[in-house]
Amino acid sequence: MSRASQTALPGKPAQPELPGTLPDHLRAELIAFRRDLHMHPELGHQEFRTTAAIKARLEKAGLRPRVLSSGTGLICDVGTWDTVVPMLAIRADIDALPIPDAKTHVSYRSTVPDRAHACGHDVHTAVVLGAGLVLAELDRQGLLPQPVRLLFQPAEEVLPGGATEAIDSGALDGVGKMIAVHCDPRVDAGRIGLRAGAITSACDRLEITLDGAGGHTARPHLTTDLVTAAARVALDVPALLSRRMDARSGMSVTWGRIEAGHACNVIPMHAELSGTVRCLDLAAWHEAPDMVHAAIDEIATMHRAKSEITYVRGVPPVVNDPAVTELLREAMAARRGADSVEDTEQSLGGEDFSWYLEHVPGAMARLGVRTPGDTAKRDLHRGDFDVDEAAIAVGVEFFTAAALLDGRRAGPIR
Repeated sequence: MSRASQTALPGKPAQPELPGTLPDHLRAELIAFRRDLHMHPELGHQEFRTTAAIKARLEKAGLRPRVLSSGTGLICDVGTWDTVVPMLAIRADIDALPIPDAKTHVSYRSTVPDRAHACGHDVHTAVVLGAGLVLAELDRQGLLPQPVRLLFQPAEEVLPGGATEAIDSGALDGVGKMIAVHCDPRVDAGRIGLRAGAITSACDRLEITLDGAGGHTARPHLTTDLVTAAARVALDVPALLSRRMDARSGMSVTWGRIEAGHACNVIPMHAELSGTVRCLDLAAWHEAPDMVHAAIDEIATMHRAKSEITYVRGVPPVVNDPAVTELLREAMAARRGADSVEDTEQSLGGEDFSWYLEHVPGAMARLGVRTPGDTAKRDLHRGDFDVDEAAIAVGVEFFTAAALLDGRRAGPIR
């Protein structure tokens, strides 16, 4: 059954003194825009069609977007000021995932084999685009109290993330704070989840090769038994780290791939393991590479295997600034009432929005995309992932409220 796009949402209507509600014609356009992106997903650093579509719509609105130096993604400032003032930046990620779209019941199913917007980046993009169009109209009416930067970032799903390239392209120049949302299929459309402090975990990638003298399975004592060595690394490294790291750090080493050998009676000379290292705690993330290397070397040496480790730094945790988190809480309450905001837990998922928060204060909210009353268990990074499209209007009005409230706090700056 197709997800509804006009669900009746919980919460109170927007306060009349706060402009920036989404007109019906733009609501319909943004749903169509999201569906077009959903049908044409592009992987990180390949988002040329997506970038062109965003750029064309912003230019149609009289704005001047600038494509990032990497060739995909773009920056667009809304509002022209005579003096230099810190901007609020609103970020969307635009890339898709390399998995097939398993939805067979919707007209907007992916048309690209083994590619799908299974993490909601198409929704993030439509929301930030819509917020930019609404804010641009408010600016033309003289109702925008501060400049706002729109950032459409590529390659969020590619470690260490496209955020670092966006920063190098000047995405944070002149920015005072930054906000974003991420789809959450556990939260009803019409609501958001907030948390001050860490809301995601750090995430790194780990690649290990083990080498040694192989031989006949009849004489393992004359070989480096790499299959056993690989199995012990897979089992013992996480266990060893759990005793060497503070349990409160939430470190998790999980394997996604293990390969060794080609025949049942031949001990191989080469084995490989791949996985992720996740940490809830920022301090533990800084310690993780040295601790992981030491644990792997210890287990490999015990089994007479030569180890080669590639530890790819991914992303630190997203740590929400308390003041910016409170701004988002007030913005959502202004639109839909205080009961439209719920507390959310810290996730073990990684998000490269964290790199921006190494430079400026900011916060990420969880945007509810579950149809109210839906009891099915849904999750991100699955081929059947979909959203209640009513969440798009909620996200647009949430962002516009945050921009207006933040600007009002800053006072007159023109």
